[in-house]
Formats: sequence, C-alpha cells, structure tokens
Amino acid sequence: MLRKHGSSGFTIAEMIITLSLLAILALSALPLSKIAVKRENEIELQRALRLMREAIDAYKKLADEKKTEVDEDTEGYPPTLEALVKGVEVQDKDAKGQAGRKKMVKFLRRIPKDPMTNSFDWGLRSYQDDPDSDIWGEENVYDVYTKSQALALDGTRYRDW
Repeated sequence: MLRKHGSSGFTIAEMIITLSLLAILALSALPLSKIAVKRENEIELQRALRLMREAIDAYKKLADEKKTEVDEDTEGYPPTLEALVKGVEVQDKDAKGQAGRKKMVKFLRRIPKDPMTNSFDWGLRSYQDDPDSDIWGEENVYDVYTKSQALALDGTRYRDW
C-alpha cells in the first residue's frame, strides 16, 4: 500500500502488536523479580543466623575458658540474645599471668532483624530443650532460628536452617 505524503507514525495494528509484546515481556519479568527478592532475603537470613551463632559460640568459648563468670545451669551459653549485645566483663591477664583489669566484651552490636518475618523475634533453643521443640525453655540460648514457616527456594523450611 502506498502512503500519502506527510503521514507518518504507526498503524493501529502495529501499535497493538508492540504493546502486546511489551506486556508479555513485563509479565515474564515479574516472577523473576520475586525470586530475586526471595533470594536476597535468604542471603540476609543466612548472614543473620551465622552472625548470631558465631556470637553464641564466642560467648561459650569465654565461659569454657573461665574468662567470665556464668551460672552453672546455663552450660556456659548466654541467658538471652540481649546478653550478647550487652556483653560480659572479662578478666584480662598480664604477661605474668596475674589477674589484670576487667574489660567489657560485646558479641553483637544489635540483634539482627529476621528478614523472613520482618521482626526481631527469633526462635530460640536452650541446651536443655528437645531438638524438635518449638518452645524455648529459657535456661540459655544454645541456638537461634527463624519463626517463618515458609519454604526456601531449595524446598527446605527456613526454620530448619
């Protein structure tokens, strides 16, 4: 077909086809963006769990080395997550092994936010608790987990991480 001079632009059919293709591309990108956001939250969850578990281990190590005073019934684990932020006094020793001054050792700057529940409320396990228990015995903090019931991208439950 010949076009008249001075007429330029798209026909209605070209416009509909172009918009349809753009809509299909946009709709296919949405699931990918949801997966990317979920992956970022998973990475943040792994970081938070690793950070808190390393802090619990450092607290336990100081208790096992008798560098800080702890209650015997806590098995050397921190009584709460807040105790990791608050810190403990550690007795320094000088070069001769004599007791020196005390210094404060903190294990966490703050309790990280759970990216899966969007809260600071973590699931806790005591050393004395059953491994499958959902109820914290409040004797100490042996382990930490998310309270989210959702499934991860790999099919596991986040709370089992």
